[in-house]
Amino acid sequence: MEKRKLSFWQIWNMSFGFLGIQMGFALQNANASRILQIFGADVHELSWFWIIAPLMGLIVQPIVGHYSDKTWGKFGRRKPYFLVGALLASIGLILMPQADMFIAFLPALWVGAGFLMIMDASFNIAMEPFRALVGDNLRTDQRTAGFSIQTALIGFGAVIGSWLPYVLTNWFGISNVSEEGSVPMHLIWSFVIGAIILIVSILITIVTTKEYSPEELQQIESNLSEDGVIEIVDEEKESSLLDIFEDFKKMPATMRQLSWVQFFSWFGLFGMWVFALPAIAQHIYGLPLSDNSSETYQNAGDWVGILFGVYNLVSALFAFTLPYIAKRIGRKKTHSTSLIIGGLGLISIYFMPNEDWLILSMVGVGIAWASILAMPYAILAGSINPKKMGVYMGIFNFFIVIPQIINAIIGGPLVKYLYNDHAIFALVTSGVSFLIAALLVAKVKDVDENLNEN
Repeated sequence: MEKRKLSFWQIWNMSFGFLGIQMGFALQNANASRILQIFGADVHELSWFWIIAPLMGLIVQPIVGHYSDKTWGKFGRRKPYFLVGALLASIGLILMPQADMFIAFLPALWVGAGFLMIMDASFNIAMEPFRALVGDNLRTDQRTAGFSIQTALIGFGAVIGSWLPYVLTNWFGISNVSEEGSVPMHLIWSFVIGAIILIVSILITIVTTKEYSPEELQQIESNLSEDGVIEIVDEEKESSLLDIFEDFKKMPATMRQLSWVQFFSWFGLFGMWVFALPAIAQHIYGLPLSDNSSETYQNAGDWVGILFGVYNLVSALFAFTLPYIAKRIGRKKTHSTSLIIGGLGLISIYFMPNEDWLILSMVGVGIAWASILAMPYAILAGSINPKKMGVYMGIFNFFIVIPQIINAIIGGPLVKYLYNDHAIFALVTSGVSFLIAALLVAKVKDVDENLNEN
């Protein structure tokens, strides 16, 4: 027995839930700082609220991924997890911008932060089994097509989520102005629409996609083992969560080298996500850092959504060219060059004369974002024993969340005490962090850079 060859539309439907998940992420990334500021968060405190996101990834993804491997019931293996995750995330999306409804019980800021935590945990509950589903169902010779479709859907979802508030105001006339302490109506509707699309996209995947049963997967693995392609891993040994500590100590050298590249890449990304709105509102629109309710501030927030959509769109399109560029100049040069372009893009925000020029800055960020999502994993895969692929991909996630947690702790104090309340320098710091990551790529050993991949 071997895995079925899937048609284009079967792969599309199997990956379609990524569109909804990424749309929710994009709404959160572009607007969470704005919502928290509206509810009373000080700019210097924003990164502390954002610490929720990487913490949820650090805790939830390994646990959910481990237990989804062991689940099989009436509704399947992975499907129950990402359906529950989507439902909970939708609740968070709907209620976070309306947290002021609960002020009789708690301050709106703390309620909003609570719903942000629910959203983050739920997105992680949905995402990890979703990635595993794609891995479960795709044959080796269809991986390139599968990941290309997945990347495109992730990019399109992020663009829709980032641009939705601007579109609702400028195309449909929904107000982006509200009373102080309340979230404008166009944001509330954006999050409601995002919740609906998230549920619908997940249901499309659930209804149209068939999972392999444990017996079928065992038969496929047995046949591959007989052919010498893989070696079946000891089930009991694989099931222990404690093994991760031993594997961490024995991680390959390439992984250790990449960990520093990942650290500075994701340190920079987190700073951009948290401080883009206050930095641009202050530096480009000329607003005081304390302004979180004026019409100009809301226009700045909508434009930041457009800019985030631009970098995600550029990323989705550039991702298709990465294999060809990497084949010509190598994966390390591709990644370092992309990071340099992204770093210069972030630094250039300081010098741009108006908000329209920021589109050019975001083109650079989009190129770096596409490479960050692809190249480190392509380099890493060649250095890992196939029997340990899942474990080490999970450990690799540590080097994504740890720099975000560190930035979350120190980012606000840096803006307040080192940058003298000029949030734009947080974005410049993110750009410099990208440049440091680009330099560190040179120290990475790509063990199979010249190997032709399927």
